[in-house]
Amino acid sequence: MVGPIRVGASAFNPNTNAGLGCVLVSSAWAGTMTRFSASAVVHDGDAAENSRRAHALHLVLPALASWATALTLLGCSASAGAVVAVVVLAGMLIVVVMVPAEGIAGWRNVVVAVLGCVAAVAGTTAFRVHAVSTGPVAALVEQRASRVMEAVVTDDPRALPQHGGLFRRESFVVSARVESIGAGADRVALRAPVVLLASGGEWRSLLPSQRIAVTGRFAPPNPGELLAGTVLVRGPPRVLSGPSWMQGVAEVLRSGLREAAGVLPPAQRGLLPGLVVGDVSRMDEQVRADFKEAGLSHLTAVSGANLAIVAGAAVALARTAGLPLAARAVLAALAMLAFAVVARPSPSVLRALLMGGVAAVALGTGRVRDGVAALSATVLGLIFFDPALARSYGFALSVCATAGILVLAPRWRDRLSRRMPRWAAEATAVAAAAQAAVTPVLILMSGQLTPVAIPANLLAGPAVAPATLLGVVAALVAPLHMGTAQLLVRPAGLATGWIIGVAEHAAGLPLAVIPWPGGVTGLIALAVAVPVAVLALRHRWPRWILLAVAGGAIAAVAVTAPIVARWPPRDWLLVMCDVGQGDALLVAAGPGRAVVVDAGPDPVLMDRCLRSMGVREVPLVILTHPHADHIGGLDGVFRGREVGAVVVTPQGVGGRESARLSSDLARHRVVEWVARPDARWRLGPSELTIIGPSAETSPQGAGEGAAVNNASVVVHVRWAAGAALLSGDVETEAQAELLLRGLPPAEIFKVPHHGSGRYDPAFFAASGARAALISVGAGNDYGHPAPSALAQLHRIGARIYRTDLSGDLAVVARDGALSVISRGH
Repeated sequence: MVGPIRVGASAFNPNTNAGLGCVLVSSAWAGTMTRFSASAVVHDGDAAENSRRAHALHLVLPALASWATALTLLGCSASAGAVVAVVVLAGMLIVVVMVPAEGIAGWRNVVVAVLGCVAAVAGTTAFRVHAVSTGPVAALVEQRASRVMEAVVTDDPRALPQHGGLFRRESFVVSARVESIGAGADRVALRAPVVLLASGGEWRSLLPSQRIAVTGRFAPPNPGELLAGTVLVRGPPRVLSGPSWMQGVAEVLRSGLREAAGVLPPAQRGLLPGLVVGDVSRMDEQVRADFKEAGLSHLTAVSGANLAIVAGAAVALARTAGLPLAARAVLAALAMLAFAVVARPSPSVLRALLMGGVAAVALGTGRVRDGVAALSATVLGLIFFDPALARSYGFALSVCATAGILVLAPRWRDRLSRRMPRWAAEATAVAAAAQAAVTPVLILMSGQLTPVAIPANLLAGPAVAPATLLGVVAALVAPLHMGTAQLLVRPAGLATGWIIGVAEHAAGLPLAVIPWPGGVTGLIALAVAVPVAVLALRHRWPRWILLAVAGGAIAAVAVTAPIVARWPPRDWLLVMCDVGQGDALLVAAGPGRAVVVDAGPDPVLMDRCLRSMGVREVPLVILTHPHADHIGGLDGVFRGREVGAVVVTPQGVGGRESARLSSDLARHRVVEWVARPDARWRLGPSELTIIGPSAETSPQGAGEGAAVNNASVVVHVRWAAGAALLSGDVETEAQAELLLRGLPPAEIFKVPHHGSGRYDPAFFAASGARAALISVGAGNDYGHPAPSALAQLHRIGARIYRTDLSGDLAVVARDGALSVISRGH
């Protein structure tokens, strides 16, 4: 049974991890040939067209059969692959000997080609599986043994997402090739591909081709990956040698581009290197999230699209200079080769370069219309030399998008050109065809549809080429004269700013992302829905009925949404944002203004909540204590907003996190105030008073985490209609101390520490709350909220609201009293 295509640690690709977006021009030759194929396919004679289609089909079938073979055999043993290779090869020989040249209705050669390619790919896959599943590394994996080893880094270290917790430490996935194990007389030389899982900032600066020494424990790789094992590394790497000259040149050019982009605003300076060379190390997390939801993630993954832009510029210059066709092809190939150096010759770049080479050959020979055949031949060659691509989502997206552009775009363009200008019809057809072709892969990956991707790509597309070309030139100029490079990136910054704006507005549109069943179920549902929709749209009356139903649904949503699900609610006073396992609250401070009490673990979720509430200015931020699930999203508060001052706990606990927090606040150039009891602010309809912690005492509790929790800043908020008690993460000891000093009453109670079982029943009772708000992540590993805490809240008569069940929660004043409404999931 064919296993699902998936991406493990070794096959990580920015386009697939962040991606989930429409890959409009995913290979260089597709970008080069789009306008040729979209304008010339239907203008030749029928006989020539049929001949080209038959020739393309003769290559499509072997390519698809080879892909399916590798996809299946990657999850099988080497012996199974060998058996398949022998059996299929025998079948091919039987066909060659027994079937006449014109047999099987003229398809004899196609059958022979399919069987031959399947046998070759099966043999190659079996050999590769055998190579990684035997030898010294395989034995160490079986023993889960720890060893000292030397390895060569084969790709850029990739940072893993950071989650909330007591301390945040950068973690990385590093593709590498182990070349020796052990030391001294026990040293064994070998060559085995592995993936290193490591933590620590020292890994970020490693470059491909560097040789390092590490100590780690071997573990099995993910099933279906062509890896000898996974290494759980302990400690930082010891660098034994520098990168190769090519990788060194690439790093000089890339670092020059990063430095030149420093003159741009933060969001633009992070995006420009991503657009040009796929360097997303400084990319803003909110921009990354917007790109994902808008279907623009492919723009930050180096692919054939980047090569197509560079090659297209070279061809345009050559045409202007009057060079012949062959010379244009040579110049395009040289331009792509130079770009590959700038982008760093990683495996994904080299694959794109190979596909770009096909484009150059097609252009030089004048056979640019044989796009499907060229795509099929390229897929066949790549699968043969690297069977692991069969399970790569990035590869699947690239191939599907390109096929959609070549097969669907010309026909759709011709139909659309009857109702709009030809240039607009072609742009729309290319975007729609690519999105339609990759939709099955996206459903298999993530279970969602992104209808906003087509208009987003249409709007962002014109800015991609100038940003890329100016960025490439700036990278080449930066080592020679930084001032000139900075001048070049300024207009590139305008282009990237436009793309960022498109992504932000597209991601904020209703139904930008539509949930859809994932996996095989989603594919079956899509296979049923698409033919029904096509049949309905092809006939007049069903089309009018379908449009009437869709129009009625849109009208119903437009009319009822403000009544049924108005968000943000009018005159809200307090909002508890659904940020997963963490705390983030907004206290109303006037139109477009809010006080932020804690920022949750994720800057993307924090910014999204502030945007949904229309908050443009934050006069005050109160960070109750320096745990990552309360301060990790602070950058989301600062994104595009004015921040007045930040209040922090006075207790000297949480050393590393406190130091990092102070450093972050200094970087943002914001005033840092230490909380003191009875400090009071009046902002808009809200009056905020700090009632804890005490400046004299410091309740500890069990362990460092409890000591930090007990140092939480506790805030009492009063409005004309009532009050709320925001208790941070205080635990039993701090709660008892607050009781001794006297607890002001409050109708709304923010339950401390996500409903932890470490609470004082008297503290809950003394709050006098009628509504208890719990900010908690669904399915968290901490057991929050604790059943005993929920039972105690029920005993005091408080109604419980939870973000994991109801999403964002808002406190509003209705008829002179406070009430809670939820946004819902």
